[in-house]
Amino acid sequence: MESIQAIKQRFGIIGNDPKLNRAVEKAIQVAPTDISVLVTGESGVGKESIPKIIHSLSHRKHGKYIAVNCGAIPEGTIDSELFGHEKGAFTGATQTRNGYFEVADGGTIFLDEVGELPLTTQVRLLRVLENGEFIKVGSSKVQKTDVRIVAATNVNMFEAIKKEKFREDLYYRLSTVEILLPPLRDRKEDIHLLFRKFASDFATKYKMPTIRLADDAVGLLEKYHWSGNIRQLRNIAEQISVLEQNRLISAITLRSYLPNIGSNLPAVISSDKKESDFSNEREILYKVLFDMKSDLNDLKKLTMELMESGNNQQVQKDNESLIQKIYREEEQDIRFEDTTAPTAEVLQIPPPTIQETEEDKYHFAEEIQEEETLSLHDKELELIKKSLDRHRGKRKAAAEELGISERTLYRKIKQYDL
Repeated sequence: MESIQAIKQRFGIIGNDPKLNRAVEKAIQVAPTDISVLVTGESGVGKESIPKIIHSLSHRKHGKYIAVNCGAIPEGTIDSELFGHEKGAFTGATQTRNGYFEVADGGTIFLDEVGELPLTTQVRLLRVLENGEFIKVGSSKVQKTDVRIVAATNVNMFEAIKKEKFREDLYYRLSTVEILLPPLRDRKEDIHLLFRKFASDFATKYKMPTIRLADDAVGLLEKYHWSGNIRQLRNIAEQISVLEQNRLISAITLRSYLPNIGSNLPAVISSDKKESDFSNEREILYKVLFDMKSDLNDLKKLTMELMESGNNQQVQKDNESLIQKIYREEEQDIRFEDTTAPTAEVLQIPPPTIQETEEDKYHFAEEIQEEETLSLHDKELELIKKSLDRHRGKRKAAAEELGISERTLYRKIKQYDL
């Protein structure tokens, strides 16, 4: 049996992290058997290397090896891709087609992103794992296949099972042996080794000197989160190799290529979000109602002062402006929601601090509305009478003076029986 180091060198696996070595060791141990293997780990950690190792060290190494990305195949055609179809099985099926499980008979199939399989396809796959049988789409004939299945996923399978997106029985069939590949951020000593390998490869590819990292850049490289893992590191190395003229890369230069640096803290999301939102909205509604009570009290007080001022010309002008504003809002059909209720700021009067009892919270609105309606009713009636008397009953002239439409004035005259 080949050593771990020889296998890593053969398949281009770089690094000496203990977790990585353990994953490779497990792949070597299960390769001679036919048991199913599930490779887990984040996207970009290199999961595709494990099934290659397993196939090359198994007795199936002379058979076919087929890698299928389950997440890249549309849901409507994945059954046909995996199990084949008969002629006329669906629109566009002009001839019989053999699926991957038929083609790879005697070999190995690598199902990448297996967590993305539709539930109907999962049922078919479970049957293959249990007794090696499958049925083509559009056929009733049961066929046999002898295929070794190695699957991989970056999905949390227990969460997917809990949400009923993945069958529990299929998970346990696939994960007879589970191999976990660690994320790059947990392999800090391997990060610089991988970067140097990529830098050397791109220097050869683009025929230019190899880039090197200064000491401060190496430290930054090892501290970075690497959410995209090895795939992201390779991409950064290629960008710098092509774009930078200076082949010695400092931390300042490297920092400009690392996205979202310094913002890798996890976000905490409350599970009681709905209840919290409801509580906040209720508090806002109470505050709006209290402000409305204060505003209406101030408006009532101001109206009473204006009424007690007699025939003072300036006071009368202010009264008329107030009534005109009310009419304009009525004519324009303004409707205020709870959260846009008028505040003291509209009347340019600072809202006083209101101490409310529980009873006030639920009963004050009706009382204020009644008081405010009575005072405005009297003032409105008085102004309409004065304007009609001044213009000798001419509604058009009176309406213009009041700042309302003739139609509205006519309705008010009828309402007050003038």
